[in-house]
Amino acid sequence: MGEGHSDFATWYRTTHPKVVTSLLLTTGDLHAAQEAADEAFARAYMRWRRVSLMGSPTGWTYRVAFNILRRRWRRAALEKTMLLRRLPPAAIPAPAGETWEAVRHLPERQRTAVVLRYVADLTEVEVAEAMGTSRSTVSSSLTAAKRSLGRMLTDEDDSEPEDDDD
Repeated sequence: MGEGHSDFATWYRTTHPKVVTSLLLTTGDLHAAQEAADEAFARAYMRWRRVSLMGSPTGWTYRVAFNILRRRWRRAALEKTMLLRRLPPAAIPAPAGETWEAVRHLPERQRTAVVLRYVADLTEVEVAEAMGTSRSTVSSSLTAAKRSLGRMLTDEDDSEPEDDDD
């Protein structure tokens, strides 16, 4: 095994779990997250000479994984339409409590940006690379997500004082 492959192995061991976790939190589907991550890493391995020289091999890998997921979602939607069947939504408990339950309800772009930034611990530039968008779009998505999460997680009852005149 050459030096480049040992670099890949080290990178894989540290990065693969974060990618799977991020995809799981984005999709809510562990099997799809594992398959997409595995396929993305296989592609990275096959192109490691080129990928390892990129500014963000991890960002590239996330982008590939998200593209794989999107293709699978489009294919699944087409199959569903063609078969005229309706599958019940999967009931998956929130992986990390109330906050992640709220994140699950964010629009896809915001949800993906939040997971990549705060779970995968990518910089905004790396998140932009992974999502195939600009850093400013990532920043806007994160700001909008924070606003939405703030509204979702604020207990409305806390905003009204109790009437203790009795």
